[in-house]
Amino acid sequence: MSRRDREIAARQRMEGAPPPVPPDLYLEVVRRGSRMLRRRRAARRLMWVLLVAAVFVFAVWAATVQPWVLPPSETTPPVSGW
Repeated sequence: MSRRDREIAARQRMEGAPPPVPPDLYLEVVRRGSRMLRRRRAARRLMWVLLVAAVFVFAVWAATVQPWVLPPSETTPPVSGW
């Protein structure tokens, strides 16, 4: 089948009447769509909760460990003048 023949066949299909749609298809699509939206909403809420928990844990860790403070020196400086 050449490209021209495929174009003609595609045009004939598009110009013809659309195929019949089953009557219960709309209800099935609405049911699946609402389920998909509920799952997305639940996943989004879970991600926000995890993000807030991670920020809280990081803030508590940073407040207790204080990583910005230099650790105390392990050795003492030499003492002179005794």
